[in-house]
Amino acid sequence: MKPQSLLFTIYGEYVRHYGSEIWVGSLTKLMGEFGMTEQAVRAAISRMLRQGWLESRKIGNRSFYSMSVRGKKRLDEAAARIYKIDNQGWDGKWCITSYTIPEDHRKLRDELRKELAFLGFGMLTNSTWISPNDLADRVRDITQAYEINEYVEIFSAEHLGWSKAQELVQKCWNLEEINQAYKEFIGQYQPEYEAHVQQVKQGKEIADSHCFVEKTKLVHHYRKFLFIDPDLPNELLPSVWLGQEADELFKNYYNLLNPGAVRFFEDVYEPVPV
Repeated sequence: MKPQSLLFTIYGEYVRHYGSEIWVGSLTKLMGEFGMTEQAVRAAISRMLRQGWLESRKIGNRSFYSMSVRGKKRLDEAAARIYKIDNQGWDGKWCITSYTIPEDHRKLRDELRKELAFLGFGMLTNSTWISPNDLADRVRDITQAYEINEYVEIFSAEHLGWSKAQELVQKCWNLEEINQAYKEFIGQYQPEYEAHVQQVKQGKEIADSHCFVEKTKLVHHYRKFLFIDPDLPNELLPSVWLGQEADELFKNYYNLLNPGAVRFFEDVYEPVPV
């Protein structure tokens, strides 16, 4: 795990539920459970500060770090998709984003593409991206934040031809590759989950520190699907789709590890002085 990516997981899974701010010493202890040095932690924090994900403040001789408004928004979006509720059915409409960003704004164009991919859009053509989910408001927020409104158009439309909906999906997303990633996730975590279930049934305790490490790894791994799974409605999924099985495994293993993981975090976390 890279330190910066792990920081996002720790903030999203723990810190955001405890006032969204944490002392750097607590962060160092928590990330030390994964073999990361204080130097690596501080370097990752510095990068996130420069990139606008974190904000800092001094209280006495201690430094405290919290997610910026931009960072909190990203964590909220990620949580909504990781801990999603069941699909309510598809209305048959596509959210379409089209842009013509000039070459001298290439960096902004690249950032927009990353944001669209994170939201679950698929690239139909170089400058036209589609999603079966209603993401218009989120695209508006992104284009306004990057000040590129004049280059972007957003539509909600029905597809009239000529590909079938499933064929359109195949053009925009590599579902076989995503299915394979889910298969690997299940292959890695199913045996671990079953071993821990047996441990509990036998009355053996699982150390809180172990729960913290294993649960954080679980969330960290599962969070990667945000970048590859477009969260398609059931109507557009292939007949064999391992996403549901992986999601069920994630929830069960998460619930098993969560109590001990939270206890460990609370032992290490020091609240901001009032």
